[in-house]
Amino acid sequence: MPHFCLTPSCGNVARRRGLCTKCGRGAISVPVPTPAAALAFDREKQKLQAEQANLKLRYAAALKTIDEQERELDALGVLGHSVETYSIEPVSTSKGTGEATAVLLAGDWHYEEEVKPSQVNGLNKYTLDIAKERTTTFFQASLRLIRLLQQDVRIDRCIMALLGDFITNQIHGAENAEKNQLEPTYAIVAARNAIISGIDFFLEHSKLEFIIPCASGNHARTTHTTRFGSENGHSLEFLMYEHLAAHYRNEPRVTFIIPEGMHSYVRVYDTTIRFHHGHAVKYGGGVGGIYIPVNKAIAQWNKGKRADLDCFGHFHQLRDGGNFICNGSVIGYNTFALSIKADYEPPKQTLFLIDKKRGRTCTWPILFKR
Repeated sequence: MPHFCLTPSCGNVARRRGLCTKCGRGAISVPVPTPAAALAFDREKQKLQAEQANLKLRYAAALKTIDEQERELDALGVLGHSVETYSIEPVSTSKGTGEATAVLLAGDWHYEEEVKPSQVNGLNKYTLDIAKERTTTFFQASLRLIRLLQQDVRIDRCIMALLGDFITNQIHGAENAEKNQLEPTYAIVAARNAIISGIDFFLEHSKLEFIIPCASGNHARTTHTTRFGSENGHSLEFLMYEHLAAHYRNEPRVTFIIPEGMHSYVRVYDTTIRFHHGHAVKYGGGVGGIYIPVNKAIAQWNKGKRADLDCFGHFHQLRDGGNFICNGSVIGYNTFALSIKADYEPPKQTLFLIDKKRGRTCTWPILFKR
């Protein structure tokens, strides 16, 4: 009969009854258990070991929970101390507290071009009636935004940049002749009437003074290709701008800037803005979008005459690049945009604010029904 050590943590099989040869404690003779009894003993031992391990885990989790709760109670104790507040007074809404100039970007209306929903996967529709509705919304929404801003800052002046491509024209030949709803001369007259209606609306419903820099787009040209050196001489839009300036020649609140070249510069407080249509920027559809070619162009132009901000259109997408703002379009997504795989963008125009002390402070898209 084997002898087992009496110490449970030892479990040594002693050679003889008496002292354990391993731990030096007493040993006792124990009858050899049967296989069934040994199996039952081992299972019970495993069960007890599993319960012991589970208890250890639960105990550790409980300690962690107690520690977290104590930290939370300490934080609540700090918050429960005496509350010290200070008074915050509303900022005066007097218009004398600041001064700013609103800047509106208008362009890429493509007034006479028709867009059928079936041609652009149902993403857009554009007719002469919709063109009139959207351009009306442009003037209404712009004045509403300016009035909201005038509650907190004095705004006496608005720069409304006419950035070109107000008509689609027939520079693509038969395709434009088929889908345009007006011939080029009638189209430019319709665009002119919409602009005059908008300016008259502003003059009637506000006391704002208007500075209107103009830029000829690439669509209103009468030549097959763009002629940058003599662009104005072949532009229906340049003719329209001259007519607009003549129309308002006796209105002291309206001043037109019609440059001979591509760019016009307007200094607003400490910010110099360069206005142009944008078609001189060579964008080949790279994955980085227009940002890289635009910044390359701006860097080159700034070597000659520096501007703090460039404003242009042409690409039918509203992008704020920090040192430039690319205006959206009124026509919205059309078959040309679909064919060149351009990013989808709903029709948009742009309004932003130049604060006298802070520079450009905010930019809003002007949205239209689709």
